[in-house]
Amino acid sequence: MSARWLRTLTPWLLPVLAGLVAAWLRYGLIEPPAMAQLCTAAQAPTWCALRQALVLGFLHDVYGVIALIAAVLALLRRSRALAWLAAALGAVALQLYNYEPGALALLVGCLRLVHLQGAGNDVATTPAPSPESTHR
Repeated sequence: MSARWLRTLTPWLLPVLAGLVAAWLRYGLIEPPAMAQLCTAAQAPTWCALRQALVLGFLHDVYGVIALIAAVLALLRRSRALAWLAAALGAVALQLYNYEPGALALLVGCLRLVHLQGAGNDVATTPAPSPESTHR
């Protein structure tokens, strides 16, 4: 019973974890003025390259585009992994200033994940029930 519960809950906790990591990057590394001052100094720390890459990513809507691509793939394929990826990347895009595409990808990923968890498998390998069996 607990293994099934854990298997059901894990895909929902991982996008939350991705959002928390993105929030830590945003509020701990990108937004603080002290971090910006350190990175504009003559001898900037080596982690400033990561900060600069993160800033360029949201300035060019990279996170939102990647999240939308994952959402489209989640719609085209019946895969829990792609649904989870769309939800996780949507959460990251929401935190890193790509609100509209991030919200759409998060919504699509979550809805797809609910649908696939309701189906009980990653790939539709079971035949659809016959009309006679559903009305008994």
